[in-house]
Amino acid sequence: MRKTFIAAAFAAAAAGVAAEPVTFAIDPGHTVVTFEALHVNTSTQRGRIQAKEGSVVLDRAAKTGKADIVIDLTTLSAASSALEGTLKGERLFNVAQGPTARFVGDTFTFDGDKLASVAGTLTILGKSQPATLKAMRFNCYENAQLKREVCGGDFESSIQRSQFGLGFLPNVTPDNIRLLIQVEAIRQ
Repeated sequence: MRKTFIAAAFAAAAAGVAAEPVTFAIDPGHTVVTFEALHVNTSTQRGRIQAKEGSVVLDRAAKTGKADIVIDLTTLSAASSALEGTLKGERLFNVAQGPTARFVGDTFTFDGDKLASVAGTLTILGKSQPATLKAMRFNCYENAQLKREVCGGDFESSIQRSQFGLGFLPNVTPDNIRLLIQVEAIRQ
């Protein structure tokens, strides 16, 4: 009878275990957006932008999550200072008018236990458009230095720059811009 009671108690406890969301803070030193654009149909120009701040709430058991990441456009870097000036200028990112971009992801899609994508809204220069970040890899591990769990991965997406008011010469740079996103976040 005692074994039956203990087994029933364990079964009840296991049935009552609910999925628990965990909050992670973005590590700006390990969260970077790299963008790629074809230049005069000849070579690929690349630039980098650092994340400023953000958080990810992840519930692995329920397979849900929420991301809110602010990108610091003032950190934009490119192959030359002249190119950086052009990219930060009024014709493109207009960093003086809009120094940050923001991604808010509210739909996490899983393939089994593996994160497959995060869909949400990307806002640049006050214009918001739907965006989906496809997970190329995603992993969580115990960081020996921090003694905390860190989750992160590589994501890929593309945007139409014209939807955000990012101008340029059509015969120089196409409308489609590829984004490669590296994210790491520390459990709080």
